[in-house]
Amino acid sequence: MNDLLYVIPANSKKEDIIATLKQHPEIKFVSLVGIDLAGNDTDEKIPMRVFLEDIDAFYNGSAVQTDGSSVVLTGIATLNNAKVDMPIDPTVNWFVDYNIESYDEELGKPVGTLRIPAALIHDGKAVDSRSILANTLNYVKKGLLDLFKNNNKISGLEHINGADVKDIVFTSATELEFWVKTPLSEADIPEMSASQVMQEQYWQRTRGAVRTALEQCMLALEAYGLSPEMGHKEVGGMKGHIDTDGNMTHVCEQVEIDWKFADALQAADNELVVRILVKEIFRENGLEVNFKAKPMIGLAGNGEHTHFGMGAIMNDGSYVNLFAPTDMKKEFMSAVGYGAIMGLLKNYEVINPFVSATNDSLNRLKPGFEAPVCIVTSLGHNPEVPSRNRTILAGLIRDVNNPKATRFELRACNPYTNTYLVLAAIYTSILDGVKYAVTKTTAELLAEISKDVGDDAGYLEKDRAYRAEDDVFEDYTEEERHQRFGVHPATVWENFSNLKKYPEKRAVLTEGKAFSDKIIDAFVEGELIRWKTELISRIIPENRMLISKFKEIKSAYITDEDSYNWNKINRIRYYLAKDSIDDKSLFTQLISALNSNDFATASSLQVEMYDKMEELKELYATYANNMI
Repeated sequence: MNDLLYVIPANSKKEDIIATLKQHPEIKFVSLVGIDLAGNDTDEKIPMRVFLEDIDAFYNGSAVQTDGSSVVLTGIATLNNAKVDMPIDPTVNWFVDYNIESYDEELGKPVGTLRIPAALIHDGKAVDSRSILANTLNYVKKGLLDLFKNNNKISGLEHINGADVKDIVFTSATELEFWVKTPLSEADIPEMSASQVMQEQYWQRTRGAVRTALEQCMLALEAYGLSPEMGHKEVGGMKGHIDTDGNMTHVCEQVEIDWKFADALQAADNELVVRILVKEIFRENGLEVNFKAKPMIGLAGNGEHTHFGMGAIMNDGSYVNLFAPTDMKKEFMSAVGYGAIMGLLKNYEVINPFVSATNDSLNRLKPGFEAPVCIVTSLGHNPEVPSRNRTILAGLIRDVNNPKATRFELRACNPYTNTYLVLAAIYTSILDGVKYAVTKTTAELLAEISKDVGDDAGYLEKDRAYRAEDDVFEDYTEEERHQRFGVHPATVWENFSNLKKYPEKRAVLTEGKAFSDKIIDAFVEGELIRWKTELISRIIPENRMLISKFKEIKSAYITDEDSYNWNKINRIRYYLAKDSIDDKSLFTQLISALNSNDFATASSLQVEMYDKMEELKELYATYANNMI
């Protein structure tokens, strides 16, 4: 409806906010949105009357307190010290969440809740994901301004004087991918896998309820001022069925929605809003939405490619992209741009725990699905003709005719990645690389990032390579990838172990104080609890249930191959799930290791379980297909 209020703009005055809300009595509630360390957003219903009567208390954090022990602030807000205050953040947009299933009959409008981003303050310190990002950006901004003050001329940025830099702007954007299906419908994995290989889905025309919901989402994003740029089908899916009434049934499609970039903190807030809108709108159209990174093994996962850039506001008010060089046709980027990507790649082992913190996220990061598993970048084949390499971790995106568009894209993120923490880790690492790069020439930096394994380098590690314009999956063997770009973690435990394995890189994150050791340890502890619990309570039971379905097929004619395959299947079934007095199954061993906190053993057993389950699925498919 055109007369609904969707956004209260950032930095609005209190008196203007009060006047606006009084003009919109359909907005009946306020909800303070704090983000815990797992990326979960809080939500409650505070009557608008309470907010208007005591608005000052909401600003200073005394109006609302919450139980921090019930959200993921592990080891920080404990049962005997759980109080958390929630001051609101007036520097970002406040969005209104409308319940289209609940109408005010007198007004003829849906009931709205004003969602206000807020901090989580425990013992006088901000401990929430939003505050970590906000404080990180302040730290990085100060560091960059000092660098420009002390280095008036930086290679590739000869067109500006560092002394004229007044402010630093951090820009970011995320791309949201998700699977859509009709409730309770079963996925036809082989059919969708074939459709994916034959490239039948990407950018195809949407139909029926999916088209309607997608178009409604794009219009909703426009109403909220998020400037949608594109909505389209992704690589996964299959053709829907049509019932006798002409309605689409058994829908199972993958969709992507993109919207305009924003300031880094606002961009992370925007992502939450878009997820809510997408889920609600598709649900109203009778469709389920799944944001999991790998909801179906063997099919394309859901990525959320995260774009990040930096700009300078000059004394005269003009804007300069700090990654773009003076001459876009002669150089890939400025020294600041080189420092940014070098900082990200060198420190990625301690960034990755925040990017891929769950079993699901690591299930997506497998070679062969355009999922980045190698710590490597691509700049393009030459500066004059920008190119894209979809097999690398983080790539340079540039347009020679539009320097302001120069940025990097981190391809490993997924829709449930905690964007606040990832952006904080990215920009902290960027500053580390830029500190090194500002005194170097772009030619020196290009040579260093293009180095081969064993070549000496001033900043990057000697025994690694960091740039590839090839297809890293097709043009290198697994052994060559591991030698050049390192071995990617296979489990959550392996990923988090890097935070101890690389103390000098962890120190880069903690230097700005926003990522304190206490915050990092709390994040790790919380995610390890989730890893352990999900394995014991979900993944192992699901695998056990699947194994129980793999039964011997009775047939009038059994061949020797059938008998051979069944015996092999049965041995794997017993090895995975069947205990005896003397020998315990892999499942039992894994549960025992997790319960005793022997995470190293549990990690290796998890990898073996995954491999054995995939082998079992393939064997049973072969066995079943031979039965007629």
